[in-house]
Amino acid sequence: MGIERVGSRIADIQSRMIALQTQQTGRNVQPPSTTSTSGAQGGTFANALEEAVAQTSTGNKSYSLNSKGIPTDLAAYGNGRIPASALEQVGSTRHKLWAPAAQSLNQMINDAKKDGVTIGITDSYRPYAEQVDLARRKGLYSQGGLAAKPGTSEHGWGMATDLDLNSKALSWMKQNGEKYGFEMNVPRESWHWAYKPKSL
Repeated sequence: MGIERVGSRIADIQSRMIALQTQQTGRNVQPPSTTSTSGAQGGTFANALEEAVAQTSTGNKSYSLNSKGIPTDLAAYGNGRIPASALEQVGSTRHKLWAPAAQSLNQMINDAKKDGVTIGITDSYRPYAEQVDLARRKGLYSQGGLAAKPGTSEHGWGMATDLDLNSKALSWMKQNGEKYGFEMNVPRESWHWAYKPKSL
């Protein structure tokens, strides 16, 4: 999954940095201009790591999707039956999403914070039993309620999140959400944002 690619990219960066350090020691040459020249090895590695993570961002990845836009690997588990190993925590919250969606959401929340915007989260992955309970309590969306038919919810794929957004945050999301793979796709629910991975 994504973490393996990041780990591989980090290893690649480390080997290149060792090669550059060897060149500097042996020949006393400056590293190429594409590498940070901050002088501190820790700073150089931190910059390289940040670039590696940015390059392996989930927003740039593509997946094999089924006819409903669900990644085939994820669809194999079944809606509301996603194992913990395929989910990832959102920030320091109790909420979890399919790992690529969580990674993208975490990046989006951090970037929004840099713009002075706070994005909260109120709901995330919803196991099948919770979908049944929600439909019982809040009614089906098709009948004027607020719940999808159990087994069809985007929350059940770990690909949707309900966000806590004030007017400033909602405006920011409308302008930027798509850059991170998120779209507001339920007309009556400005808080519901679904992650839409790119197809191969």
